[in-house]
Amino acid sequence: MTTSPEHVDSREALPAFVRSLQRSHAEDGSSWENPDLPSFLEALAAWMDDADGWYSSTRRELPASGDWTFFARALRAATIYE
Repeated sequence: MTTSPEHVDSREALPAFVRSLQRSHAEDGSSWENPDLPSFLEALAAWMDDADGWYSSTRRELPASGDWTFFARALRAATIYE
């Protein structure tokens, strides 16, 4: 079972969350709506484009700040990191 994003409250918790997604995919990736990398990345980008709508419809406040550069660097680094 994938840890809830609501439990990601630190830098250390984020890789644990990503690993839980990896385990979920390894166990039953075919049940994911976006089971391959291209569709997953497209869905990630689309969700980020519409995040304000998701936050609004779930009656949550879109975080005003975040370390978006850290997340972008992490995504880019994963293309070359061993």
